[in-house]
Amino acid sequence: MQSLWMLVASFLFSIMGVCVKLAGEHYTTAEIVLSRGLVGVIVISAMVWVRGGTFRTPFPRDHLIRGGVGVVSLWMWFYAFSLLPIATATTLNYMSSIWIAAMLFAAGWWKGNKRFEWGLAATVLLSFIGVAMLMRPSLNPEQLIGGVIALISGVLSAIVYLQVRKLGLLGEPEYRVVFYFSLTGVVAGLAGNLVAGKIPLWHTHSVTGALLILTIGLTATLAQIAMTRAYRLGNTLVTANLQYAGIVFSSLFGVLIWNDAPGWLGWLGMAIILGSGLWATWHNQRSNRNSAKNVPKVDPIATEV
Repeated sequence: MQSLWMLVASFLFSIMGVCVKLAGEHYTTAEIVLSRGLVGVIVISAMVWVRGGTFRTPFPRDHLIRGGVGVVSLWMWFYAFSLLPIATATTLNYMSSIWIAAMLFAAGWWKGNKRFEWGLAATVLLSFIGVAMLMRPSLNPEQLIGGVIALISGVLSAIVYLQVRKLGLLGEPEYRVVFYFSLTGVVAGLAGNLVAGKIPLWHTHSVTGALLILTIGLTATLAQIAMTRAYRLGNTLVTANLQYAGIVFSSLFGVLIWNDAPGWLGWLGMAIILGSGLWATWHNQRSNRNSAKNVPKVDPIATEV
């Protein structure tokens, strides 16, 4: 189920990415961030009203960290698209899975935990190699600032994913995690528009633009719910590895919509990403079977964040 939830999240995020690229012709980055968060708040509020629940949380500080860092990371990633080729910005941001592995290793070493899942960490690195082969990023000297921004965005994304994992282990339901992140996005989007001296969304809208904005909000909300559940239920490194499937989905959309064929090296990169994801899932299942016969393994993220 962990694999399924992360694959669903990756597919929905890839649809969101396509819509963000298309919506850039109709809306500013601040308007897209605002609309994404606003749709999420409305959808989650409707879910709570129909199914029951509460927005009261015993972990306001953790939600603030998750929301604040997440919005900054998202904004930096969107801004990096204006400074870098899309392949370079995407590849640097997707280094977040490698940063997750590094953070888990550092946390385990700091706490004296000598057990680290090197096999799963290797699958994360292998998937990133596949991403580099698929995206073939390039960075010119004048694009150094953009590269740093995209790189920092990836580091912040890793912190966000670990924070999502922590909230899940604390028992916080997915809808509440997504709601407060969406609410933070609304506040950040409003602030961005005010700083630019603009009234958000106060201009002529086309049917295409409105549909793109609505799709961005819906896919982002559902993807966040699926991703939060994946990080709560399963092994952190397996989930981090499977999120690379989003690049495969995005590349396939690029072929279908923009006829952007990746070439033989790109297809090989896709195969490596998919193969690495299967390897990580199999490795984790085998480890779980072995640990069931002995002492259950402890996920280091349960204690280090």
